[in-house]
Amino acid sequence: MQKELWKGNEAIAEAAIRAGCKYFFGYPITPQTEVPEYLSLRLPEIGGCFLQAESEVAAINMVYGAAGCGVRVMTSSSSPGISLKQEGITYLCGAELPCVIINVMRGGPGLGTIQPAQGDYYQATRGGGNGDYRTPVLAPANVQEAADFVRLAFDIADQYRNPVMVLADGMIGQMMEAVEWGEMEKRNLPAKDWATTGTKCEREHNIINSLYIKPEVCAEHNEHLERKYKALEENEVRYEEVNTDGCEVLFAAYGTTSRICRAAMKMLADEGIKAGLFRPITLWPYPYDALKKCASQDSIKAVVDVEMSLGQMMDDVKIALEGAKPISFIGKAGGIVPTPRDVADAAKKALGR
Repeated sequence: MQKELWKGNEAIAEAAIRAGCKYFFGYPITPQTEVPEYLSLRLPEIGGCFLQAESEVAAINMVYGAAGCGVRVMTSSSSPGISLKQEGITYLCGAELPCVIINVMRGGPGLGTIQPAQGDYYQATRGGGNGDYRTPVLAPANVQEAADFVRLAFDIADQYRNPVMVLADGMIGQMMEAVEWGEMEKRNLPAKDWATTGTKCEREHNIINSLYIKPEVCAEHNEHLERKYKALEENEVRYEEVNTDGCEVLFAAYGTTSRICRAAMKMLADEGIKAGLFRPITLWPYPYDALKKCASQDSIKAVVDVEMSLGQMMDDVKIALEGAKPISFIGKAGGIVPTPRDVADAAKKALGR
């Protein structure tokens, strides 16, 4: 199959179109602006709707309206823009409306910098809105995965009637790499008989809502949502292991930092140290059991968490390992990217060398 050279953000946008998305509502912010820019040209060509909203708050509520009609709809933003969308995201979860949310992360907190970072891990996996809700989070490590995960995200969203986030950093959004547009595995997705498409006098009215005044009714709805989240934890966990059998030190990293770890692993191999990589692909649901099993090998003396943040994923690594192995951290925040040499030296320090 022929490969094509694509910029990350533009591949994300094209992947959405190929997944059947015809509606996009968003607002420009670096480093993801090429996503709406590309869709502003392409969506009108296929009879879709591109609308640059007056704000991120407006955009996410437009997504709510389109998702309620049962169509495939997407929004994209970067870090502080996603913060503004948090109220709408919890409404979408409460109303069980499927959509895809792209976050191409930049350094923070606040307006921060336009450079790549991974400081939105807490925001993505814990949520910044109110109530007991979860959003599946897919973390690509290259442009090919960014395109593939967008198409996968739409299927997961439709299957579970839930927003799904694709979490990439600015480096993946801005880099150019080869992409193959292969066929994705087809899922048997449920009919959208809940959508507000007009009754045509043939059925009862569909009502989409996240307001439940009676506490017992709201509690029952929360329990229903929790069963759905359990199903996601059982069926949608994804991860990758690289060179982990018999390794001395295990890196835990996602996205761009996992690629830095691969380069560090080669450096360490030249120095006689075998290093492995555990890469969570779903940041939620997190692959706790798989990481625990991988790190339980007797050969592993240390686990090193590597991030472009100050260690937000450390919480999940600690939960997975339950104190079984010592964990150390190497990372940078604010748009600074750790080098392979930084990571290799951190691994040697963790091993006491």
